[in-house]
Amino acid sequence: MIEKKDAYWYCPKCGFKESIWNKYYWKCPRCGSPLKIIYDKTFEPRGNGLPRYSSLFPFKPVKTIGEGGTPLVIDEENNVKLLFKLEYLNPSGSFKDRGTALAIGYSYLLGYKSVVEDTSGNTGISVTLYSRVYGLKPLIIMPKNAPLGKKKLVKLLGGKIVEAKNRGEASKIVSNYIESSYYVAHTWSYFYIIGASTISYEVYEEYGVPDYVIVPVGSGGLFLGLMNGFEHLYIQGLIRHVPKPVVVQGYSVQPVYEKLYGKKIGGEESDLADGIMVPNPPRINEILEYMGKYGGKIVLVGNSEIKQALLELLDKGFIVEPTSAAVYAAYKKMIDEFRGKEVLLPLTGSGLKMVS
Repeated sequence: MIEKKDAYWYCPKCGFKESIWNKYYWKCPRCGSPLKIIYDKTFEPRGNGLPRYSSLFPFKPVKTIGEGGTPLVIDEENNVKLLFKLEYLNPSGSFKDRGTALAIGYSYLLGYKSVVEDTSGNTGISVTLYSRVYGLKPLIIMPKNAPLGKKKLVKLLGGKIVEAKNRGEASKIVSNYIESSYYVAHTWSYFYIIGASTISYEVYEEYGVPDYVIVPVGSGGLFLGLMNGFEHLYIQGLIRHVPKPVVVQGYSVQPVYEKLYGKKIGGEESDLADGIMVPNPPRINEILEYMGKYGGKIVLVGNSEIKQALLELLDKGFIVEPTSAAVYAAYKKMIDEFRGKEVLLPLTGSGLKMVS
């Protein structure tokens, strides 16, 4: 018997509310805004990995394949204590597995037989892997310029790929399939925020709370999850402060910077970091709210900085993808502010998937 809580879709904008066990909505059916899931949650960690935090979920994970519980490697340089969270060691090679385990588990509980998702890579791999575990049929809409290694892995895992001209067109094509399949919608899905929040709890339990957290922001699920987790710990009185967030985006696609300052700043191309090439994050207002609440900053990086960061992370023994390296590149640009501080850097995706 699966443990399920009373949980509800809730739209902060228009007030829509309905049980998540009645029907699946990937966005508010009334006003089209991103939905949250509201339910009672308590911090009662038991066991290992993602299931350790089942008391913080709307239901206990149906199946688990080792997601969560990733290593925290502590390093010191330039009078800065760096906390590297090795999220690329999750089963499919990225932090997305934390959210996918919940999203696909939920689709299984509702009786779906097939899933569809639009993605530049990591979510597609994660969704395809978990769909295989659950016996579901995955269809992945990917831009043509997505890394070849990621496309090959999706196919190897049994996923069917439909190619789009770009990330924006992929989001349009997916609308042709969402009536007949479970649309994961990771850029909108609150399950990915819940999943990512477990990183905060793991860091707290193993180390405590850092002064800063540097986060690559595409759709913003990782950022919102981390801030949600640390804020919850603060509200519960378990930590004395919430880390100051640093948002990392590239010069090529910088929606958070544009929304914050009303303009776009010129700079080098940053298309190497495909994970942060999301032009219209659905939850951008939530991102800005957390930034304002906790003194957040934004740093933009380019391809040459990302390449250099990749090499330096390899020197430390971390085989990561460019989106992960963008975090280290941002740290280097802000190093003077970080001296004497503790900084959390989630290394989000594996570099092995970039090999074509």
